[in-house]
Parts: sequence; C-alpha cells; structure tokens
Amino acid sequence: MPHHKSTAKRLRSDAARRTRNRQVKSSVRSAAKKVQAAGTSEKAVEAYRAFTSTIDKAVKKGVYRDKTASRLKSKLSKRTKRPE
Repeated sequence: MPHHKSTAKRLRSDAARRTRNRQVKSSVRSAAKKVQAAGTSEKAVEAYRAFTSTIDKAVKKGVYRDKTASRLKSKLSKRTKRPE
C-alpha cells in the first residue's frame, strides 16, 4: 500500500493510462495484420491507409514515438509494394 496520497493517485492514473495504451496498441496491431493479410492488392492499399491513420492517432496520443511509427509505416509500405 502506498504511504502518500500522491503515490496512490499515481497508481490509479498509471492503471488508467496502461489500459488506454493497451487498447490503442491493440488497434494498431490489428490494422497492421489486415495490411499483411491483404498482400499486394487494392485492399492492401486501403488497409495501409487505415493503418497509417490509426498509428498517426496513436502518436498524437503519445502511445508511440514518431520515429517508431515511421519505421512501422515504412516496413508495411514495402510489403504492400513487393511483387509476389
């Protein structure tokens, strides 16, 4: 048990932040999986647009850093453009 009020509040706010971040990261991962499943088609382009929108929102909320998002977008972009 925390000995200070501020420590107790910090625990509560951390728990709320952690659940929010988990939800956002889960949606980003789901969007990435949709892009990978689509392969190199028109559906992949649409899924990639949705993914970039989702991850940009996550960056805006502070869940991901901007360079991490850039790296993930680049990685998926290469996969959608690769001929099979």
